[in-house]
Amino acid sequence: MRYLLGLIISICFVTTSYSQISVSINLGSQPVWGPVGYDYVEYYYLPEVDAYYDVARQRFYYYEKGKLLYRSTLPARYSHYNLYNTYKVVINEHQPWRKYKDHKIKYASYKGHYDQRAIRDSRDSKYYVIKKHPEHKNWIQKQSKDLNKKSSNNVKQVKQSKGKNKKSK
Repeated sequence: MRYLLGLIISICFVTTSYSQISVSINLGSQPVWGPVGYDYVEYYYLPEVDAYYDVARQRFYYYEKGKLLYRSTLPARYSHYNLYNTYKVVINEHQPWRKYKDHKIKYASYKGHYDQRAIRDSRDSKYYVIKKHPEHKNWIQKQSKDLNKKSSNNVKQVKQSKGKNKKSK
């Protein structure tokens, strides 16, 4: 009985440890028009145009005449659509368009909501990794300076430790 209890506890511990390790982050892949607050996003559902955006593939999925299409841009009829202002629903599931009818009903109330803050407008430095963020270039320069400073400090420490070793001989 003790053996069985120990085995169950071990399995639970291993499962818990594994689930804590497999955390994903894809901040650098998210578009600057995406909403703040999400470290990982697979898809955005855009209720105003009934379309999905695939973050990894950087393309939109939408139905046209009953057929699912995907393109790098929205259809011409949505050329006026401002991706920065309108509401995006984060959906982290495989092929969300399979639940299109459910999503259309569930998220219909978000049409006309323009209060979601875009990544472009965020001053949280975690978003500076995104190439099109307005602060990206400054962030890169700071990273480079910090790296050079660390490298310089490491060289100084190595020289100092070599000097101490020579004196002790």
